[in-house]
Amino acid sequence: YLTRTALITGASQGLGAAMAKKLAEDGFQIAINCYSEVEANAGGAQVKAACEAIGVRAECFVADVSSFEACKEMVKQVKETFGSIDVLVNNAGITKDGLIARMSEEQFDIVTNVNYKSVFNMIRQVSPIMMKQRSGRIINVSSVAGLYGNAGQFNYSASKAGIVGMTLTAAKELGPRNITVNAIAPGFIQTPMTDVLPEDIKETCKNAVALKRFGTPEEVASVVAFLAGDGASYVSGQVIVIDGAMTM
Repeated sequence: YLTRTALITGASQGLGAAMAKKLAEDGFQIAINCYSEVEANAGGAQVKAACEAIGVRAECFVADVSSFEACKEMVKQVKETFGSIDVLVNNAGITKDGLIARMSEEQFDIVTNVNYKSVFNMIRQVSPIMMKQRSGRIINVSSVAGLYGNAGQFNYSASKAGIVGMTLTAAKELGPRNITVNAIAPGFIQTPMTDVLPEDIKETCKNAVALKRFGTPEEVASVVAFLAGDGASYVSGQVIVIDGAMTM
């Protein structure tokens, strides 16, 4: 394929939107996954326009990635639309924070379904396509919370730690077909997820980071672009921490 295609889940805002634009700059056609029609018509449409302005084809695909069937249908549509899926970025994620002793089953289930089961759903559907192509890049978005834990994020940390395990196993299984699988573990990044934090908490967080600031979505996207690009063809089974030296 002269043009390669990248499918990014949760790409209507925040990290996903930045990744879409960065990969568009690198010449990838972009499949933008949005959770709902509302999201597709708002943030999704903006990301699509930004990618098209760069000069590549981009389309929005609505699917709840926590649903196995929805992922199956979306992957089929992306393949039919673009002809190949060369890069998969599992970025979709939510938080429903709370202390263990008070966490509801629903809080646990929704976060693990969206953040963790979605990664299985997507890799399960995309890997046969990549295996047939004998090439592919899978990049999973974990978190420093998945590596070091974070009080109040029992469900989120569990989901992000699970992604690391899936990444390592998928790298071993899919490597013989020339598919690399890596994870990134961002720390505090300026996104809609961190925008809602109270100012005093933000200051405390910044002080814990050696660089004394939050990262930008673009800084995370550039690492994703590296892993998706030709320069990372021998990098697989890695978890790259992007946290400004917060967690050493």
